[in-house]
Amino acid sequence: IVDKMAVLLETTLGDLVVDLYTEERPRACLNFLKLCKIKYYNYCLIHNVQRDFIMQTGDPTGSGRGGESVFCKLYGDQARYFEAENVPRIKHKKKGTVSMVNNGNDQHGSQFLITVGENLDYLNGVHTVFGEVTEGMDVLMKINEAFVDKEFCPYQDIRITHTVILEDPFDDPQDLQIPDRSPEPTKEQLDSGRIGADEEIDDSKGKSTAEIEEVLAEKEASTRAILLEMVGDLPDAEIKPPENVLFVCKLNPVTTDEDLEIIFSRFGSIRSCEIIRDWKTGESLCYAFIEFEKQEDCEKAYFKMDNVLIDDRRIHVDFSQSVAKVQWKGKGGKYTKEDFKEYEKNLGKSSSISLKDKAQPKQDSKYELLLDEGEASKSHRHGKKHHKEKRHRRHSEEGGDKRKATKNKEAAESELQQHKSTDIIDEYSRDKKRDQKKRDHYRSRSRSGSQERDYHKHSKSKKKSKYREETEERRSRSPKRPKNME
Repeated sequence: IVDKMAVLLETTLGDLVVDLYTEERPRACLNFLKLCKIKYYNYCLIHNVQRDFIMQTGDPTGSGRGGESVFCKLYGDQARYFEAENVPRIKHKKKGTVSMVNNGNDQHGSQFLITVGENLDYLNGVHTVFGEVTEGMDVLMKINEAFVDKEFCPYQDIRITHTVILEDPFDDPQDLQIPDRSPEPTKEQLDSGRIGADEEIDDSKGKSTAEIEEVLAEKEASTRAILLEMVGDLPDAEIKPPENVLFVCKLNPVTTDEDLEIIFSRFGSIRSCEIIRDWKTGESLCYAFIEFEKQEDCEKAYFKMDNVLIDDRRIHVDFSQSVAKVQWKGKGGKYTKEDFKEYEKNLGKSSSISLKDKAQPKQDSKYELLLDEGEASKSHRHGKKHHKEKRHRRHSEEGGDKRKATKNKEAAESELQQHKSTDIIDEYSRDKKRDQKKRDHYRSRSRSGSQERDYHKHSKSKKKSKYREETEERRSRSPKRPKNME
């Protein structure tokens, strides 16, 4: 059974109980216990909180670069650090593992860390595990959720206020000075330049409802401005609208720029007066922006012209909140709003140019039969080759005017008609040749039949003549009948 000695760490967020591995890490546990006993960790800042990774403390300076071991109190500066204990090997497997922080030379001082994540293999073999948190995991999770800056230092101080040793198996060194009571913190020790641990963070304390709503509105406006800056609609979240421009709305659609400028010019010289109109139809959108030369003239017009009747309409006047006049190319964008307006204006024109330059004439299967005049008697293969050359020449000359295209079309149609007639002639000649072949074949067959009949007839006649000769010869050879028998 492994003996585990315990230490109670009281923090500004709650208490943590740490059990120590005194048999596996005797030197690290001795150092930690004696530092707790001399109240070395009292009012130390938790100066490093990395969410779901670690929290680090044990440096009285709060910078993360200070701290010294208990052996420095006994033997001087040469014993500021002590050698790490690597055997037996204990890994950072679970939340709440407590380790001495490596100073970069495999040595330890007073700083230690507590893990707030699991299976942190990166820490194995670097920082020496000497204990674990057995009580107060909820407090550890509160520390884990603290708001920190880019250097992982909490905005509001989290401190170790007191340490209590529940059980200490090690004897106290002879020259170690142990205080009778916990010392009071100094002003310099508590002044971290951040929100104090005992300060209440409550913006609404001592403010009226209207003031709270105003603060919330400002925060919301700031958030929206940052969002608009991110999407490229504002050049900068901190940009402010010009203070010499008035916004005038609820205008009568018949009111013109010149009329509005004459009316407002009695307050001072006007740099520009523009009624905003629909960029497609040109109709008034019933609001305008008036830019004065001086801010004082703008303020006079604001106080005098609100709710004034102009062209049977009571107008509303306010200071402009628009930054549309600021020239910038939005973050992540290539064009300004003026570029888009110009593009929309010339959309039809650019479309016609695009069609004229890029569109190809529609391909028709009848163009595959095109032949030049005088080549009707050539073969079909040569006709295809000539058509490819013709088509290549046509594509290289495309982009001409309509008159030339019409002439080409008429020529193509005439050539098509000529080729059709040529095809008829060729087809007639092919049919004629086919008929001639049939006649020749029939004649050759009839000639061979007559020859065969002549041959059979001649052979039959020869047979008959031979038979006559044989019969006559037999008659000549036979004995004659005597006359008396006749």
